[in-house]
Amino acid sequence: MKKFFRFRVFCLFALVCSLLGAPAAPAFASNVDMVQFMWSRGMHMPVGEANHETIPVLARSLRVGDIVFIRNSLYPFQKVSYATRSWTNHVGVVIDISGDEPIVAESTFPVSRTTALSRFIAKSKDRRVAIGRLNRDLTEEEGKRIAEASRKRLGVFYDTGFDLNSEGEFSSRFVREVLAESTSIVTGKVETFSDLLSQNPQTRLAFWRIWFFGKIPWDRQTITPASLLCDPRLHLIFDGYAK
Repeated sequence: MKKFFRFRVFCLFALVCSLLGAPAAPAFASNVDMVQFMWSRGMHMPVGEANHETIPVLARSLRVGDIVFIRNSLYPFQKVSYATRSWTNHVGVVIDISGDEPIVAESTFPVSRTTALSRFIAKSKDRRVAIGRLNRDLTEEEGKRIAEASRKRLGVFYDTGFDLNSEGEFSSRFVREVLAESTSIVTGKVETFSDLLSQNPQTRLAFWRIWFFGKIPWDRQTITPASLLCDPRLHLIFDGYAK
């Protein structure tokens, strides 16, 4: 019953967001405009326009355990980016590089699943993508454990409440749990909603009050794609645009 309730809740959220319309979130005519906006607020900077690479080249560089960051253009995800002061709002982990192209495991609506790299990147606005890699090389056994840990989490319903302690999943929690279980490396910073929203005074709380049916769970613990992206336990092997 809880799973069906979450599905109905997400549908209601989608309806509310469509009624709110785009003006409540920053809109950019170009990437240059986005850069200027983010500079003015000290947010994580996009890369220069010249940093492009083809998906096949990116695919050949990937390893199991690599973290793929994208920017979902759907309205609720835009609000996540704005609240976390980062361009990225969705993330997945590479679990297989043996086929025609790498396979990315992700927690997404309505349930967690696997997605081919090209399809995963295609969901990103302007095909913006960054690829993070843990600072130490993973063993073959750890690679197998990453695939196993991901697969046992497939089919789990998406948690629209972004609760680190719920029965559901969301993208940054999914990646964090998979890597921690498989490698004992715990990535990302656990924060409360109070921590996140107080760090960005520009955040419009009206959206989040609607999202949480009138009451923001200030003490709820969560994990964000932004905190994974900035984690010192990993480094970026690519940060740009795919073509």
